[in-house]
Amino acid sequence: MANRVEEVYEEVVRRNPAEPEFHQAVHEVLETLAPAIEKHPHYADYALLDRLVEPERQIIFRVPWIDDEGKVRVNRGYRVEFNSALGPYKGGLRFHKSVNRNIIKFLGFEQIFKNALTAQRIGGGKGGSDFDPHGKSNNEVMRFCQSFMTELYRHIGHLTDVPAGDIGVGGREIGYLFGQYKRLTNRFEPGVLTGKGLAYGGSLVRTEATGYGAVMFAQSMLETRNESFDGATVAVSGSGNVAIYAIEKAQQLGGKAVTFSDSSGWVYDPEGVDLDLLKQVKEVERGRVADYVERKKGAELHTEGSVWDVACDVALPSATQNELNEDNARTLVKNGCKAVSEGANMPSTPEAIEVFQESKILYGLGKAANAGGVATSALEMQQNAARASWSFERAEQELAKIMKDIHDDCLATAEEYGAPGDYVLGANITGFTRVADAMLEHGVI
Repeated sequence: MANRVEEVYEEVVRRNPAEPEFHQAVHEVLETLAPAIEKHPHYADYALLDRLVEPERQIIFRVPWIDDEGKVRVNRGYRVEFNSALGPYKGGLRFHKSVNRNIIKFLGFEQIFKNALTAQRIGGGKGGSDFDPHGKSNNEVMRFCQSFMTELYRHIGHLTDVPAGDIGVGGREIGYLFGQYKRLTNRFEPGVLTGKGLAYGGSLVRTEATGYGAVMFAQSMLETRNESFDGATVAVSGSGNVAIYAIEKAQQLGGKAVTFSDSSGWVYDPEGVDLDLLKQVKEVERGRVADYVERKKGAELHTEGSVWDVACDVALPSATQNELNEDNARTLVKNGCKAVSEGANMPSTPEAIEVFQESKILYGLGKAANAGGVATSALEMQQNAARASWSFERAEQELAKIMKDIHDDCLATAEEYGAPGDYVLGANITGFTRVADAMLEHGVI
């Protein structure tokens, strides 16, 4: 069975050249599946693995728009509808200059298993564009979003494919996208997008969900060793939605977050992050981390090294893929870090993960630890379908239960397959079996 898995991976590399992040995501899953296939040989039937690693549909399109100077700009749009065995495709849209088909495929593949772990009956997909909203006016962002949705609307719907936000796509962008969808279809279909504003069908806690969920997952891991966030020093990367609300939840649980970052540098605030100031700088002013340092006494701006150089009890990588390498991991372990819970998608390199596992540090991989965002998106879909609005308390309780269930399911699966405490194996096999069982029942499609 190990040979069969290796054959599938080699074929992925051959058929998808120059897509290293996609290869990495596939390899990280496949290398843990051999025990499940050995125990349940029917998972090797009907080319199941071959179908699993091939997207059901890949959509690439031109996005022309006009900037404020009247110049026509052209970007490229993507939507990879990867797997719908468990439900409609579900996954965010990323607007960032690094976006290409490789990045969207890696994210979409991860999304299959993340969504399966939530037990919310949603399939996996991802999309986006190489458009960068930073430095653009509201009118430019609106015109781009309207052009993007003019093509995308043909491929989505609440029973087909439900996009949400991701890097570069927040409430502003979702609002413009939804408005154009409504305009083109002449339908008020709130379930077609999630991460919406509260005024037109959004859910409380959706904004906080990914960051909150990563901390909730870390808390569950810590509890297995009679530890908690109370009094813990927390290192966080990123300064977007995920990072901000990871900091918020960690501090609610008694931790002290001391770092955050963006592409211009990173901040060490030994007294603890001033969350109100960070929100003002990043969410309201759309500024840079240097703006925080200018206003916060004692905070330090660094352009060399990384947030992982700071001694911490808990690390929450919440920026982007492959941001935490082997050297960073060794530094964290040397400095006594007890747990790593990934708020971003695949932020740790394979070498870093190996260091964490060898050192027996608690390591919660992204597809499990950051599933809170998509889980709450599914809860938003439930509210839309019922034309209901839940309180913040109810939505957070539902999120907390889902994250606890994900943690416990991963732990139980790891135990079942003789790898106690291995959240990587536990998450991958749990997600895989849920998707694989549905795929086999659907036949060869």
